[in-house]
Amino acid sequence: MSGTINKVTDFMDIDIKKANESSNPAELFKFLLEMMSALRSPQGCVWDREQTHGSIKRNIIEEAYEASEAIDNNDTNSLKEELGDVLLQVVFHSRIGEEKNEFAISDVLKEIINKLYRRHPHVFGDKSFKNSGEVLASWEEIKKTERKNNPLKTESIFNDIPKIMPSLHFAYEIQNRASRLGFDWEDEKGVQEKIKEEIAELNNAIKIQNKDEAEKNKENVSGPSSEVMLELGDLLFSIVNLSRHLGIDSEDALRLTCKKFIKRFDAMEKLAKDRNLEFKDIPLEQKEKLWNEVKSNE
Repeated sequence: MSGTINKVTDFMDIDIKKANESSNPAELFKFLLEMMSALRSPQGCVWDREQTHGSIKRNIIEEAYEASEAIDNNDTNSLKEELGDVLLQVVFHSRIGEEKNEFAISDVLKEIINKLYRRHPHVFGDKSFKNSGEVLASWEEIKKTERKNNPLKTESIFNDIPKIMPSLHFAYEIQNRASRLGFDWEDEKGVQEKIKEEIAELNNAIKIQNKDEAEKNKENVSGPSSEVMLELGDLLFSIVNLSRHLGIDSEDALRLTCKKFIKRFDAMEKLAKDRNLEFKDIPLEQKEKLWNEVKSNE
C-alpha cells in the first residue's frame, strides 16, 4: 500500500499556529492528514474512531450541497469553508481505507491524476479538437474504454451516473450523455412540442384514472394509477430537456421558484396577521387576493 500516513502519537505535533502561518498547499495538506490520523488514533476522538465508510457517506452529499449553496449565494467566505468540509470527507474516507488496508490517500490522488491525463489527450497528447463538443465526444469514447476495462461496470454510457443524485440532475445527466452520442432534438422547439404531447397524454391518463376510480368505488376497491405516474414522469423529463436546451439548470430554476413561493407565502401570512386575520381560517378566495397583493408589491 502506497502513501502510508504515520500515526501521530504526540498531539503536541499538531501545531495550529504553524499551520496558520503556512501558505504552502503541500505542507498544509500533510498537516491535515496528520490531524485526521490523530483524530482516529486510540488517544483521539471517540466519535471519529467509530466512523466507517457507510456511516459518513451522506456527509459527502450534504457538504457538496452546502458548497453549492455558497456558490448560489455568491458567498466566497462560506465557499472556502464548505470546500474545506468536502476535502475533509476525502481525507476521512482515505484514512478509513488505509486502516482497513483498502487504499491510501496517495492512491486516490493517483486515480484522479491518471484520469485527467487519459481524458485530456488534446492537452497531454497529440490529439486536436476544434470545440468543446468534440472534447466531450472524445471524453465519452475514453470513458467507454475505461468501462470495458472495469469488470464491475457495463459498457452503458449511463453506468456511472449515481442513482442517489436528485432526480432533476439525474435526468439532465442522462439526456446530456445521450446528446453527446447524437441522440437529441435539434433545438428547443422540438422539445416544446414534446412537452405539449406529454401534457395531453397526462391529461388522458388522469381521465382514465378518474373513470377507473369511479368503477373501483362501486366495488370498494381503491388504488392510484401507475400510468399517471409514468406520464407525469415523462412530462418532468421533457421539461428538464427543455431547460437543458435553454442552458438553464432545472434544479436552479425550481429552487428559485421555491424561494419565491416561500417569500410570497410568508408575506401573505404577515399581511393577514397585520389585519388581525387568522390566515389558515380565511377562505381561499381571500388568500388569493392576498397573494395577488403581495405579487403587485414586488
